[in-house]
Amino acid sequence: MKLRNASLMTTPEQERSIVTLEGQLERITFHNETNHYTIARMKTSHMTAPITIVGYVAGISPGENLKVKGSWETHPKYGQQLKIDSYEVTLPETGKDIKIYLQSGIIKGIGSRMARRMVNHFGDETLDIIEHHPKRLTEVAGVGKAKAQAVADAWRSHHTVRLLMQFLTDNGIKTLYGSSILKAYGSSALEVIQKDPYRLTEDLPEEGFVIADSIALKSGVMPDDPKRVKALMLHILQRITNEGNVFIYESTLIQRCEFIFKIDRETITREIEQLPKSGKIRVEKSNEYFPEPALYSEELYIAEKGIAQRINAMLTIPVAPVGMNTEKLLAAVMEKLAIRLSSEQLEALEQILGLRVAVITGGPGTGKTTLIRSVTAVLDKLKMRSILAAPTGRAARRLFEVTKRKAKTIHRLLGYNQDEGSFERNEFKPLETDAVIIDEASMIDTLLMYNLLKAVPVTAILILVGDVFQLPSVGPGNILSDMITSRVIPVCYLKKIFRQAQKSPIVINAHHIRRGESPEIDKKHSKEKLSEFYFIERNNPEDVESLIVRLCADLIPKRFGFDPVNDIQVLTPMHKGAAGTINLNRLLQETLNPLPLENATAGFMTGDKVMHLKNNYQKEVFNGEIGSICSTNRKTRNLTVNYEGREVLYDSEEINQLSLAYAISVHKSQGSEYPVVIMPLVTHHYILLQRNLLYTAVTRAKKLVILTGSRRALDMALKNDRPYQRLSGLAVRLYSGREHPNFKGNI
Repeated sequence: MKLRNASLMTTPEQERSIVTLEGQLERITFHNETNHYTIARMKTSHMTAPITIVGYVAGISPGENLKVKGSWETHPKYGQQLKIDSYEVTLPETGKDIKIYLQSGIIKGIGSRMARRMVNHFGDETLDIIEHHPKRLTEVAGVGKAKAQAVADAWRSHHTVRLLMQFLTDNGIKTLYGSSILKAYGSSALEVIQKDPYRLTEDLPEEGFVIADSIALKSGVMPDDPKRVKALMLHILQRITNEGNVFIYESTLIQRCEFIFKIDRETITREIEQLPKSGKIRVEKSNEYFPEPALYSEELYIAEKGIAQRINAMLTIPVAPVGMNTEKLLAAVMEKLAIRLSSEQLEALEQILGLRVAVITGGPGTGKTTLIRSVTAVLDKLKMRSILAAPTGRAARRLFEVTKRKAKTIHRLLGYNQDEGSFERNEFKPLETDAVIIDEASMIDTLLMYNLLKAVPVTAILILVGDVFQLPSVGPGNILSDMITSRVIPVCYLKKIFRQAQKSPIVINAHHIRRGESPEIDKKHSKEKLSEFYFIERNNPEDVESLIVRLCADLIPKRFGFDPVNDIQVLTPMHKGAAGTINLNRLLQETLNPLPLENATAGFMTGDKVMHLKNNYQKEVFNGEIGSICSTNRKTRNLTVNYEGREVLYDSEEINQLSLAYAISVHKSQGSEYPVVIMPLVTHHYILLQRNLLYTAVTRAKKLVILTGSRRALDMALKNDRPYQRLSGLAVRLYSGREHPNFKGNI
C-alpha cells in the first residue's frame, strides 16, 4: 500500500510506541454521539498532509487545537491512523489567537465583531473572563446582562464535555466512559463525581466503581475508608449478579475484598454488619440450607422469596377435574388439530390438566410444541381462557407461528412501563385468564419470574415449557432448573424423538451433544446429496475467522442456495478474539456490505444486519430481534431498520440500542431459529466451552449446522458438563419444610 506522505510511514515497532502530537482539528469525518467514537483529520506542523486520528473524543470542534497521545496503527482498509489513548484541547493564550478562535464561531453567540471587541477589552484574559467571571462581559460595548449570560451558557455547554474528558484523563480513566457519565448526570457530571465519586457505583453498575475508585484514591481517600468499602461491596455484589448469581456468600465477599483490594478483614467484617442498614442489602443467616450467611440485593431477596411463596401457595389449591377421559381428550385434540398424540404425550396431557403448576421439558424433536397445542385445544373445549407467552419477542413470534395462536412477550403481557420500570399487571391487577403457558422458560430470570407470578391468579393453571439443557437466563437465577431440582413442582419429561425428527442430523446430533457424545459427521456427502451437519477442522483462530467469512460470502450461498445475510447466522461463545462477535462482525460487514465508511451513521450502513439490544415497547421492538438497515441519514444521524416488513425509525439517541448482528453470542440466540448456523470452536474460548452452550447453538438451526475449529475445542465443550454453578436459593426455598430424602439444592 502506498501512502501519499512518506513522513507517515512507520514500522511495526513504531506502531506500538506511544507518541504525542499537537495540531489543529481540520474536520470530523465520523462521530458516534452515543459513545463519542470519532474519526477525524488533524493538521500538524511537522507533517505536510493531515493525519487521521481515531478514538473516543468529545467536546471538540473543527478549528480547535488538540494535543493527542496514542499509537500508530495500520487499518487494513483505511491505512495509517493514530489511535488515541488520551487528548486535551489546548486553548489559545494570546489575544491574537483568542480572537481567531472566537471568530471561528465555536462559541454560539460570539460573532466576528463581538470577538474583536472582547479581545480588545480583555486581551489575553478573555477566555478566563468568559469562563470564570462572565458578569464582567457587560464591560464590553453592546453586551448586556442577558447577552453575557447567553455567552457564559454557550461556553459552559461547549466546554463541559471537554473539562470532564480532561478530568478523566488526568485521573487515568479512559475517555470512552465519558459518554456514560454524561448520560447519567448531564452538564453537572464533573461537579457530581468530584463531590462524591462513589455515587457512580450505584448509578453506573457496570464500570462505576472502577472509575470512582481511581478518582477517589487519587484525591487522597484512604483504602479502608468506610464509604469506599461499602461501594466496593456493592460493586462485588453487582458483578456476582451479572454473572448470573442471585447472592454471594459472606466468606467469598470477604476474600475478594481482602486479597484483591487489600482491605483488612476486621474493617470488612465491620462494614458487612452495617450493610443491611443501607436498605440495599439483605442477609440470609446460616441455617440447615445455607451453610453460611448469604448476601442478596434487596430486590433479588424479595423476588426469590416471593417466587417460592407464590408457587407454594398455588400448589395448595386443588384443580377441578376436567371431566374428560382419555378418549375424549384424544377426540378434542384430533378435532382441533388433526393430530394423534403419542402415548407419552397423552400421559403428559392427562397429568398437566390435573395440576396447578407444571413443567414440561424435553430436547428437540420430542413434541413440546405439539403438547402446548394440545393443552390449548383441550382448554378451548372446556371453555377455559388461556394465554401464551415467552421471554423474548423472537420466542413469542415463533410460538405464534407454530401454534397459530396469539402469543406475547412476558413484558408486554404484564404491561411493562419502560419509563417507570414497573408492570401494570400484578397481584392487585392480575391477568384475566384460567391458564398461562410460558414457552422457552429456561430464559426467565429471577426478577421476571417474580413479576410474572404476581400477575398470575392463584386459581389459574401455570405451565412452564422449556429445555432444561439449554443455557440458563442472561439475568440472575436458574429458574427452570431450580424448579425441577426442588422436586416440589411436577415435571413432565418428554424423551421420545419422533420419527420425522429422527431423520434430521441436527436433531440426532443435538441429542448426542447433550449426552456428551461426539456428533455424527457424514463424510460421504456429495454435491447431489448434501448433509445438514458439518464439522470443518481448523486449528488456528485466524484460519477459523477467514473460513467463516468464506462460508458466509461464497461457499454456503453457492452450494446450498442460502442468502448470506438473511439465512446464515454466526453464533460464537465470546465477544473478543479473532473468532469473537466484534471481529467477525467487522469482517462480515466489510465483506457482505462493503460500503465506504463515510456513508456510515454511527458505524451502521444501509443493508447492515443489526440486532436490537433491549425491549422498547414504544417501538414494539424487543431484545434480540434482528433486522436490516433500509435507510440512513447522515445529517440527522437517524436510521431506519426493517423488521420482517415493518420499518422502525431510530434517532441519534436511540442508535445505541442496536449492534451489528452478522455474528452474535450464543446467549443472544436463545428462543430463535435460523436456517443456517455457523459456530466457531477455538480453544481461546475455553472459559465458555461448555456442553450446554454447544447444545444451544446447534438447536437454533433448522436446515444446516457448520461447526469449525479444532477437534480439541470440540472435545472440551463435550466433556465440560459442569458449567459455572450459579448461586441460587430458589430450590431450597421451594423445598423448605418438605420431607424429600437426599435433597441437594443449588447452593
